[in-house]
Amino acid sequence: MTRTIFTGARLFDGTGLHDRMALVVEDGRILALLPEAAAPAGDRVALSGGVLAPGFLDLQVNGGGGVMLGDAASVDGIARICAAHAPLGSLGLLPTLITDTAEVTARVLEAGIAAARAGVPGFLGLHIEGPHLDPRRKGAHDPALIRPMTGADLDRLCRAAADLPALMVTLAPESATPDQIAALTAAGVIVSLGHSDTGLAAARAAFAAGARCVTHLFNAMSQLGNREPGLVGAALDAETAHAGMIADGIHVAPEAMRIAVAAKRGADRLFLVTDAMAVAGTGLTAFTLGGRRILRQGGRLTLEDGTLAGADLTLPQAVQVMVRQVGLPLDRALRMVTAIPAAVIGAGDRLGHLAPGRAADLVHLADDLTLAGVWRAGRAV
Repeated sequence: MTRTIFTGARLFDGTGLHDRMALVVEDGRILALLPEAAAPAGDRVALSGGVLAPGFLDLQVNGGGGVMLGDAASVDGIARICAAHAPLGSLGLLPTLITDTAEVTARVLEAGIAAARAGVPGFLGLHIEGPHLDPRRKGAHDPALIRPMTGADLDRLCRAAADLPALMVTLAPESATPDQIAALTAAGVIVSLGHSDTGLAAARAAFAAGARCVTHLFNAMSQLGNREPGLVGAALDAETAHAGMIADGIHVAPEAMRIAVAAKRGADRLFLVTDAMAVAGTGLTAFTLGGRRILRQGGRLTLEDGTLAGADLTLPQAVQVMVRQVGLPLDRALRMVTAIPAAVIGAGDRLGHLAPGRAADLVHLADDLTLAGVWRAGRAV
């Protein structure tokens, strides 16, 4: 039996911040949260201020460690992506497939099922982003591969959902019917609306059919207008819909994020994603996506024509943006990378909180909110 006591930092338990508390970890699991003065004997990890939080969760990760999921559709490829993000603070993620062929999609789903059975550390399931999108809002997705959902596509996704811990699918209402959305939802798929030029009425119909999330809010979607609220307006108005945001200060202006926070504050429905690409966790300055060169410059990832192609971002950096530029209290920003994404994928009973019996997956942010330490099951990453 090994026991470790973490002291010296504020504890964020997934709900709020606590001062002068100790976190007791035994054999890789949380034993107790106690006042520091009441902490039992054991090896001490004396942290120099800052905040100790649950491991961060990222529901949109296209790649990392030098590979993209579509090019690394195997257990080893998924493990490589998950391993690349762990030292960056993301201890749980949904590797994400950008629009591709039916054959590649099938291989990725098979690899995800195998990765779940193999217990790949950090693997929480898959996010399939496309190909059932609107080419008018394609972003960096290959328009030649975008297409409406077929019966075969629907069956493939529904079958995979039964064998994956979580499956999120980003689609546009223009490329999938309400009946298809309802069937996906009934099969356990988390349907997220994105890459869409839809109007308010069609977005509401998709939510009524079972869609319950919006992918990278504000980006690649119809914007809020005075007479046609678009997908942005539908997302902000829907009380039960969650929405992910890329909080790098580039994809969305801080003022827009502030408006979104105000609109969704009561429901606590916003979470942060990195939309990370192959360069995450590496020093690479470029890579290839579907035969197109992606450049990494000045904190941006772009196609050669300047179109944003994912983000060069970590979740600790996103927390910094939400606190410093958007003005959120630290506890709320931390919920957006812990408890809220855990709830989105139905894993709130085991992830996103510090509580007795849960795995000791931990992130330590220094006083300036930079990443200072990461532990998986109580062991330093």
